[in-house]
Amino acid sequence: MGNDDTVIAVLRKGHDALAGSVSGFSDDDLARPSGAAEWDLSQVLSHLGSGAEIARAGVEAALGGAPNPGPDFNHSVWDKWNAMTRRERADGFLQANHSLITRYESLDASTREKLRIDLGFLPAPVDVATAARLRLSEFTLHSWDIRVVFDERAALPADAAAALLHGEPDLLAWTGKADVLEGRHTALHVTTTEPASDFVLRLRTPISVDFDLPERPDGTLVLPAEAWLRLVAGRLPARYTPDGVATTGAADLDLLRRVFPGY
Repeated sequence: MGNDDTVIAVLRKGHDALAGSVSGFSDDDLARPSGAAEWDLSQVLSHLGSGAEIARAGVEAALGGAPNPGPDFNHSVWDKWNAMTRRERADGFLQANHSLITRYESLDASTREKLRIDLGFLPAPVDVATAARLRLSEFTLHSWDIRVVFDERAALPADAAAALLHGEPDLLAWTGKADVLEGRHTALHVTTTEPASDFVLRLRTPISVDFDLPERPDGTLVLPAEAWLRLVAGRLPARYTPDGVATTGAADLDLLRRVFPGY
């Protein structure tokens, strides 16, 4: 199975699981505060649904040889979803996300290999695997924002964590706040489980990850891969940190939470 096949299959599995929950949400459930600051559950679903609609439009544009629909289109979509009722957002998410994934699934092997999609926010168009992986990241993290409301021990699914652990492009330079470091340069040896991996988190400007392990790192961080992904996405506060996360030396979870405040 190719990389794009794997990512799309994980997207489908994640959608089916979340859709099963969303279909049973009451109006009161949709109004509950989510794991995403300042959003209720319906607003998380609105974000995922509008994002799916925008992503689908980008795929269709690429298939037709047209440019990305652009910011004006995006704003029109957001305005539409913002005006929906909570129930309309839930129902709309179910339709829009299913539609996007079905479109990915419909692409034959040759198209998946050759198609380049302009996402509108990256320097250059990307292949289908990259576009789908970026969507998987957004979907998986915001799905957690919903699931954690009902289960404080909720974790990212293992198959999604495996697909996302070392995905490209590396967005830490964009999502991390290097100014918090106040000029300090630190190399942390990170060890993940499920899946197992060893790499270096370089806290500097720009923040980055690589596999050139130093003999004497400034600190070590050991944690499940899903917890690492939540950490760098601003979703590992103390109350949601699983047992077994271990640090030494300059690895400071409180500092890392400030460096990666979330998005």
